[in-house]
Amino acid sequence: MAYFRVLSAQLALLQSLLVKEESWAILITADPDALASAMALQRIIRSKVRSVTIARTNEITRPDNLAMIRYLNIPVVKWRASMRKKVQRFAIVDSQAHHNPAFAGLEFSVVIDHHPKSADPCTAPFQDIRPDYGSVSTMMTEYLYSAGIRPARLLATALQYGIRTDTGTFGRDCTDVDLRAYHYLSRFSDAGLMNRILRSEYLPEWLPYFSRAFETLRPCGRGSYVWLGKVESSDLLVVVADFFLKVHGMRWVAVCGVSAGRVIVVFRGSYGKMDLGAVAACVFPEFGSGGGHKTMARAEAALVDVPVENRSGLEEYVFRLIYTAAEKRRGRQAAAHAGTKTAAQEADSESVKRRNPSKDGAETPAAASDAGKRPSQPEVSGADA
Repeated sequence: MAYFRVLSAQLALLQSLLVKEESWAILITADPDALASAMALQRIIRSKVRSVTIARTNEITRPDNLAMIRYLNIPVVKWRASMRKKVQRFAIVDSQAHHNPAFAGLEFSVVIDHHPKSADPCTAPFQDIRPDYGSVSTMMTEYLYSAGIRPARLLATALQYGIRTDTGTFGRDCTDVDLRAYHYLSRFSDAGLMNRILRSEYLPEWLPYFSRAFETLRPCGRGSYVWLGKVESSDLLVVVADFFLKVHGMRWVAVCGVSAGRVIVVFRGSYGKMDLGAVAACVFPEFGSGGGHKTMARAEAALVDVPVENRSGLEEYVFRLIYTAAEKRRGRQAAAHAGTKTAAQEADSESVKRRNPSKDGAETPAAASDAGKRPSQPEVSGADA
C-alpha cells in the first residue's frame, strides 16, 4: 500500500492554473490547521506565480496561535477589501466560501478543505474536499509528498501542530492517514519549537472566564451548556470548550457568548452518538449559520437579528434553541435506529419463513431428516437461532 495518496492528476490540474504573471491570495480563518495548510500551499505554488499572500479574515488572540505565527515565521497578513485589485487568483484552505461572510463575492480557483461539503455548488476549478480526514494539514502533507517537496523545519512543525490540534492529539476524527502524516513530518520538524507553542495555551486575563464558565455550567439534554456573556474574542469560547473536553463523563458541551455584535456557540464533544455539526446547523436556522464535524462545530448569528423580545434574556433564549436542536437531532437518530432495527427483525422473520414454510409449525421433511441425523443436539427455534 502506498504511504500516501497518489495525487498526480490533482497536481497537474493545480499546475495548469498557475500563471507566472498572476498574484495569488490564500484566504483563511486563521487557526493552526489553516495557517499550516496555507504555508504548504504557498510552498507548492510560489515559484510558479508572481506572488502568494496568506491573508486572514479574523483577529488572532489565542496565545498558542500567536506563538505559532511568531516561532514558525508564518507570513500572514490581515485581509482587506482593498487588496482585491492586486490579486488575480484566490485560494481557500480549511474552509469553504459559505463559512464566512468575508469570503462572499470572491471567485475562488482552489478550495481544499476537510469540513462537510456545502450543498451550494462551488465553481472553483480545483476542489479537494475530504470530510473523512482529520485535518487539512494531513491533506497538504500528501500534496507535498506527491510533489516531491521535502518540508523545511518550520513548515513541517506547522503541519504537525495543525494535525495535532484538529484531531485533538488524535483523540477525535482521526484516521490512519493523519497518523502516517504526523509520523512522516516528525523526520523534519523541530520538537523544541513544538513544545514552546504547546506551553503558550492560556493568558492570565482569561482566568475569570473560566470562573464564569463553572458558575453557568448546567445540563442541556444529554450535553452541557455554558454561558460566558460578552467576550473579547470568540477564541475564548473555543479555549473554554476545549477545556471541558477533558472533564470525565461529559458527552458534549456548548459554550456560548457575544463577541463583536454576534451571538456565537462553540460545540465540542468527546464521545457519544450526537452529531454536533448537524445540531449547530439547526440552532439559528432562520437568521444565522452553523455547521462542522460530529465532535466539533460552531453556530453564530448577528445580535441585531435576534428577536427584540429575547435580547434581554439572551442566555436562556440561546439555551432553549440549543436544547431544542439537540433533542430534535436525538429524536431523529432514535427513529432512524428504530427503523433499522425493525427492518432487521423483518429480515430475520422472512429468513425463518424461508427455512420453515409450514403454516402449522410442523417440521418439514428436511428439518425432520436433519433432526434425525443429529438426535443428541437440543431443538432450537428459528427465533433463537
